[in-house]
Amino acid sequence: MRLLTRILDPQPTDSVYDPAVGSGGMLVEAANEVVEAGGSVRQMRFAGQEVNLTTSAIARMNLFLHDIEDARIRRGDTLRDPRFLDAAGRLERFDLVIANPPFSLKNWGADVWARDPWSRAACGVPPASYGDYAWVQHMVASMKPVTGRVGVVMPHGILFRGGAEGQIRTCLVRSDQLEAVIGLPPNLFYSTSIPACLLIFRATKPTARRGHVLFVDGSKCFEKGRNQNRLRGEDVDAILAVYRTGADPDGEGGVAVRLVPHAEIGANGWDLNISRYLKGAAAEVVDVATALAELAKAQRLLREAEDRLDERLREAGYV
Repeated sequence: MRLLTRILDPQPTDSVYDPAVGSGGMLVEAANEVVEAGGSVRQMRFAGQEVNLTTSAIARMNLFLHDIEDARIRRGDTLRDPRFLDAAGRLERFDLVIANPPFSLKNWGADVWARDPWSRAACGVPPASYGDYAWVQHMVASMKPVTGRVGVVMPHGILFRGGAEGQIRTCLVRSDQLEAVIGLPPNLFYSTSIPACLLIFRATKPTARRGHVLFVDGSKCFEKGRNQNRLRGEDVDAILAVYRTGADPDGEGGVAVRLVPHAEIGANGWDLNISRYLKGAAAEVVDVATALAELAKAQRLLREAEDRLDERLREAGYV
């Protein structure tokens, strides 16, 4: 996603990691951002892990076709068996960690996280039925101290769900590495029509934002499509400007924004629901039956597409 890569601002000497790399799109976007800014990717390092054999092969080809030479794509289950480790067996650290992982993953490995040898459950073990905060904690644990930044696409549910997720959310906010929560328009992604959000973490936050979280509502910035909405270039520019300055430049409320102190968030039970802090922000309303039906359909279509793609790749001798 172009908005996410522009927010994280990749540099020509950065190492970039996607723990749910899929076909490599996020890594390619990071490389494109550097090139379009006039830089070179020759000193950059790219890494990604993908559980699916066919998809990981596609990621390798995708990076190769985009002239990204220093790329390591490894197959494996990131949450159960991370493959990027240093010489001491600890998680490898990266300047930029970026991902659009599967939402609310079930059977993600909660049984092994209580004894996670890579210390990723520093804020707690997420519930077995929701793997969202496992991805978040893995990514935060994988960013470098000082220079590290994380950008992840998440469902709105992680902003307000209680129980173990509420405890993890409280810990993450109080650690003062969560810089921003950015609401996105609905129906942007092929796999779901529900609105998503971006969580931005930084190992070192700007001084003015320490002890605060920046809330941005970009839910109204999109072009409606027949089957899927999309962020136009001007929408990306508008949301990015608001994120960088902390103010709506046109003053007309096109993108609502507010820098909220931790004390206020704590008074609200560490709830990060955007509509709680921004007047007029779109609150997530989900019809459970409809959402489950959409999820089942998307999973079926994905399996069918993967089967067809696997057959084509095998015929071509790639796997």
